[in-house]
Amino acid sequence: MSLYQQIQECVAFIKQRATTEPRVGIILGTGLSSLVDEIEVEREFVYGLLPYFSVSTVATHRGKLVLGTLRGIPVVAMAGRLHYYEGYSMQQLTFPVRVLHALGIDHLIISNASGSVNPDICTGDVVFVRDHINLQPDNPLRGDNDDRLGPRFPDMLHTYDRKLNARAMELAKQRDLTTHEGVYLALAGPNLETPAEYRMANIMGADLIGMSTVPEVIVARHAGLPVFVASVVSNKCFPIADIQPTTVEDVIATVQAVEPKLRLLIGDMVEELANVPSPA
Repeated sequence: MSLYQQIQECVAFIKQRATTEPRVGIILGTGLSSLVDEIEVEREFVYGLLPYFSVSTVATHRGKLVLGTLRGIPVVAMAGRLHYYEGYSMQQLTFPVRVLHALGIDHLIISNASGSVNPDICTGDVVFVRDHINLQPDNPLRGDNDDRLGPRFPDMLHTYDRKLNARAMELAKQRDLTTHEGVYLALAGPNLETPAEYRMANIMGADLIGMSTVPEVIVARHAGLPVFVASVVSNKCFPIADIQPTTVEDVIATVQAVEPKLRLLIGDMVEELANVPSPA
């Protein structure tokens, strides 16, 4: 069965069980899954019960697809994502983005936790991604291209909407969040990086370093789906002298401290995007 057919089968499965026609899709990263508690839920699906969905193996990710309304706006949210380091192929971990697009969303909001390799960006800050550097070892578009899903060679020039980032920074001030724009560098994980790798990332022009998001962004761009990415800085990785040993528990604690304000901001952005015309 082709990827296109798998997508259609999964979408049909969902539509047979839920009537929500989502305008905005949301992918919730590490420590941020509680945003779904703000959603007036019509239906939720455990990933493993959806056709061709893979199961999230990360303990802090709920692994559920949630359909409902947020501030009166129909949404579909992934409470937890899939990662390359879990052993999935790039096609498997980005399959949910294909499904969200086929469900009819106009925009995709993505969140994650990351390390800062910019000395001016500190733990607990929120960074809106303006560009990325992809150093992951595979690409979700590798292989035969199905023109029904997108072009063979999608252009990445205007992947991130700087005007939308600027608006988010305005709204963030009302939520007492310290925010920046920045470049996200994606590596495979699951180990955290070495000091030499953090230095490399800084020299390359990255502000953030992480293990997710870019494959999802590439597939969204392939599908012509606009994206907005918000990253919570969970640990400071530059300058080298400032690096401290970091555990998953440290990352979760940092992100959860910021999460209540970020939850409100994402709600604000859902309202903003609901007023943006659908892409042609």
